[in-house]
Amino acid sequence: MKYNGPKVKLSRSIGIPLTAKAAKVMQRKPHPPGQHGRAQAIRRKVSDYKRQLLEKQKLRAQYNINERQFKNYFQKAQQAPGLTGDNLLRMLEFRLDAVVLRGGLARTIYAARQYVSHKHILVNGKSVNISSYGVKVGDVISVREKSRKVACFLAATEEAQPVPYLTLDKETFTVTVTSEPQRDEIPVIADMSQIVEFYSR
Repeated sequence: MKYNGPKVKLSRSIGIPLTAKAAKVMQRKPHPPGQHGRAQAIRRKVSDYKRQLLEKQKLRAQYNINERQFKNYFQKAQQAPGLTGDNLLRMLEFRLDAVVLRGGLARTIYAARQYVSHKHILVNGKSVNISSYGVKVGDVISVREKSRKVACFLAATEEAQPVPYLTLDKETFTVTVTSEPQRDEIPVIADMSQIVEFYSR
């Protein structure tokens, strides 16, 4: 199931900040949480399996999806033409909650999921409350008019820095999908080759 616990604890476990608060805490406590966190951080020997598992967990956490969903995406990525790792990232990036985040309508993936499920988000003018909904190039994602004065959307768009394959109109709270994302444009921290090897065992 999806993780609903403390985001700072999860961030310290996998070694990457998932929220702004986690980033601040990890500056002071860069090691894993718990009594033996510091000892784990200085251990040098890590098995190939653990390394691959950690990379998979990192990617899953950045999109906040469960294992079954992730495995289904991986299987579809394997069947599609091209590199499996790149295919997987493109599929994940075109989830509706990911587009809401990357476009600047939300500050975190957790907030983006909540906005979608609470019907604040429209796709091509129609309400969609399924976070995993797959968007396409040319789709227009927007905040419904009644929600545009809510503080969380105002704050998110104020500091937004959309990725190159999305354009944001801050006045209308609208994000347009302009192109397919390229690997170097996707702001995720993960070694895709390790993830492919994990599922290829």
